[in-house]
Amino acid sequence: MECSATMLPLGESAVLVEFGGGIHPDTHRKVKAFTKYLDCHCLPGMIEYVSAFSSVTVFYDSLMVKQLHQDHVELRKEPSYRIISVILQKIVAELRTGEGQESRIVEIPVCYGGELGPDLVYVAEYNKLTVDEVIDIHSMGDYLVYMVGFAPGFPYLGGMSEKISTPRRQSPRMTISAGSVGIAGMQTGVYPIPTPGGWQLIGRTPLALFRPNENPPSLLQAGDRIRFYPISQQEYEEYKREPI
Repeated sequence: MECSATMLPLGESAVLVEFGGGIHPDTHRKVKAFTKYLDCHCLPGMIEYVSAFSSVTVFYDSLMVKQLHQDHVELRKEPSYRIISVILQKIVAELRTGEGQESRIVEIPVCYGGELGPDLVYVAEYNKLTVDEVIDIHSMGDYLVYMVGFAPGFPYLGGMSEKISTPRRQSPRMTISAGSVGIAGMQTGVYPIPTPGGWQLIGRTPLALFRPNENPPSLLQAGDRIRFYPISQQEYEEYKREPI
């Protein structure tokens, strides 16, 4: 699959590389191919990049970009944004998505309901399902990590069934425990650290998603495939005693 992208300036120190709108696996593959290239090739002047659902923001040193291309007459009088955009457009044009992009499968144990999933009953009632049906639907899903953000290690997942889609809580909780698995609209996710939030909590995992002493500190990365599987309260407690 060939790539194309729109370049949008963010001042004189960053450029937004937009591969399309919305959330879609094909767009995600383009984002992954582009970031993989940036990881493997030293782009002169680049400081860092931040990927999102359908775009990548590239931050760069404006003066370095101008100095590196001062011998190119056609670019000498151009702003640094224009110079870096020309470079990035050439990279995008040569990308081929889908090649060598095997997804890592990460299985996440979840103890559903009870004190660890106080909104599970509400999710079931809202969708006119039984609690067991909600658990079955949620745990049988194949979820793609589109991006990691909001909080350290928080995965933005796609692929949840419409059958268990549920609106956010009208009144957000001030604190949600790390490991809490929630639903908000058509999305599901896992809170990696204690934080406020308004998602409907259906369970909790003993698996640590944010690991600050490891490199990378986030267990999950964009492109991973997530599969949840149910565990009992006893299994949850055993996992907590022997962290995984």
